[in-house]
Amino acid sequence: MVQPLNQLEGTLLTKELSLYGSLKIIHKLFPPKFCSYVGNTVKFKYPEVRSSSQGGFQVADQSRRSPEYKADYCNVGESEALPYVQTLREIPKEELAEKVVMVRFDSAILLREELDQRPQSVFNAISTIKYIYAHGAKVILVSNWRRKYNSMLLDAESAADILSSVLQHKVVVLLCISRNVPLKKEVLHKADIFLLENLSQFKEEVSNCSKFAELLSSGVDIFVNDSFSLSHKILASTVAIARFCSAHVAGIHFEGSLYRLKKATNPNKKPYIAIIGGGNIYDKAAALHFLASKCDGLVFIGMMSFQIMHALGYSVPSSLIEPGAHKAAVDIIHFAHDRNIPILYPKDFWCVNDCLPNRMEVVPAHGILDGWSPVDLGPRSVDDIKSLLMKCKKIIWIGPLKFKLSSPCINEASKLARMLDELSQQNCDVTVVGKMAYKTIMMESSSLSAYSIIESGSVVWEFFKGRKLPGIMALDRAHPFKIDWCSAYNDPAQPLIVDIGSGTGLFLLGMARRRKDLNFLGLEINKKLVTRCLDSVHQSGIFNGHFIATNATTTFRSIVSSYPGQLVLVSIQCPNPDFNNPEHRWRMLQRSLIEAVIDLLAQDGKVFLQSDIEAVAVRMKELFLKYGQGRLTLLDEAWLEENPFGVRSDWEQHVLDRGALMYRLMLSKSTNVE
Repeated sequence: MVQPLNQLEGTLLTKELSLYGSLKIIHKLFPPKFCSYVGNTVKFKYPEVRSSSQGGFQVADQSRRSPEYKADYCNVGESEALPYVQTLREIPKEELAEKVVMVRFDSAILLREELDQRPQSVFNAISTIKYIYAHGAKVILVSNWRRKYNSMLLDAESAADILSSVLQHKVVVLLCISRNVPLKKEVLHKADIFLLENLSQFKEEVSNCSKFAELLSSGVDIFVNDSFSLSHKILASTVAIARFCSAHVAGIHFEGSLYRLKKATNPNKKPYIAIIGGGNIYDKAAALHFLASKCDGLVFIGMMSFQIMHALGYSVPSSLIEPGAHKAAVDIIHFAHDRNIPILYPKDFWCVNDCLPNRMEVVPAHGILDGWSPVDLGPRSVDDIKSLLMKCKKIIWIGPLKFKLSSPCINEASKLARMLDELSQQNCDVTVVGKMAYKTIMMESSSLSAYSIIESGSVVWEFFKGRKLPGIMALDRAHPFKIDWCSAYNDPAQPLIVDIGSGTGLFLLGMARRRKDLNFLGLEINKKLVTRCLDSVHQSGIFNGHFIATNATTTFRSIVSSYPGQLVLVSIQCPNPDFNNPEHRWRMLQRSLIEAVIDLLAQDGKVFLQSDIEAVAVRMKELFLKYGQGRLTLLDEAWLEENPFGVRSDWEQHVLDRGALMYRLMLSKSTNVE
């Protein structure tokens, strides 16, 4: 029997929709070595095919998959690809006052020719800027734009005028980037909201240039990324810039889009159906496998449907076949069978005669003749899809209902949109992905608030492929929002020592064994090392040591500020032991980290720094004294000859074993500073 969707009638799937094809086609596609017929079941050594009395079937054998698609697709796009992201609204409002906040906004949203402020994306994008402004911060806007968004976009001044109208606040242009001049604080007295030049003019933007990002962020305290549509790209204004600000967080629009992306991956309602439009099945194969692993059925409505039919052996005009698509389509069919979910494709299409453009006819899906081109779904296909969707509790529509040719006379996409609109009003969870699908929904919907809308289809496809999105990964991440200190330590009130870049944990674990009256916390970006350290903590029965996998440069303040006891010591030892690139060893030591350390350190608290490279140790000392603003004092002008703790880090031990020198120093937070 054909396996129906969860809670869907098998007769609906087998009678009303074309499901997989026919036995004759399967024989042609996979020639059996032998077969025997027992009742209504057809058995092959390769492949196994199950037939139903109603004419449907499934391909069962998975032993010959195309080598290009051997990945474990069930794990593609899982939640670990989306790390914890700190958001703008999680920053205490008082911390925004008198700060300089840069907002990387989405020009495709805020600089549109005819801006409709009703959609949630527009409302949230505006809210991000107004929220920051309302809490006393200076706002610097930055983005890339082209005249295709708005014919009035002639230069930065025209963009500022458009934004002034949208925000109802005066936006002033700052010419810093083109002049290669860092931002001067006195310039910010002229207004409250500023706009930098068009990033499209600078090649350093697309090359993710670190120096360009540093110039871009000069004078900026907090970076807010509100351009979710660029999350899949590596840009200086979304990725490299993150290392130069005291915090880099997601804006309100970004936060909402990320929430909807996570929601789309959660099969919390059944049946969950994916309606898939567009083409390029080869490139999207991994994403389709992910959808097949989450959903209860795949419904193809665009160019991909022809690739599925071709893989099943149906006659498809060569002009509709995508290069490299056959193996990808076959593999998707096999994968769907493993999960016992159907793959569905249209029964018929509206087609236009290539020689007589005004002549259109409804043609069976597998009977399109040469000289005819599909322009839209046929009426039976739309009716069948409607019958199927009426049984669903969750739907995702991703990709446009579009073919190589289209006709303004027929618009079955509108009928599909009306179906989804009806369902969204009946407690069906509907997610719409992509600008074309979104525009179709906008024209037919009675209330956009009933949908989860993600306009950037490219970002969603990339995430479904299992790829980590650089624009998201660059934001504050990799630490629990709320740390259970009582679970981490027996006594969380004890004074805390933090080792930044704890590595293999040799120093911290040794200290924890010696000083039971103190708690020790290692912050290390390498997750594998942290896992090993936590295993050592558990195996050794240490109750005053803990490790967190994180980028301490961005998360130190948010992690340590919630600790109930006092921070008495912070150590940074031998950053990045790489002999080939010694200049990289102080890159982790950014102003934001230093300021966070000094702010949270108790009075008379200490900072211990050491390196096997003298220039690195000198650089660290200079940075702490520079950004300490008089709150730190150097305890000894000369290098410390011995490690004052009597416990060595792994790299320190390595350096001493080869007879090299270590350069150590200790700083103290002055007691006379409030």
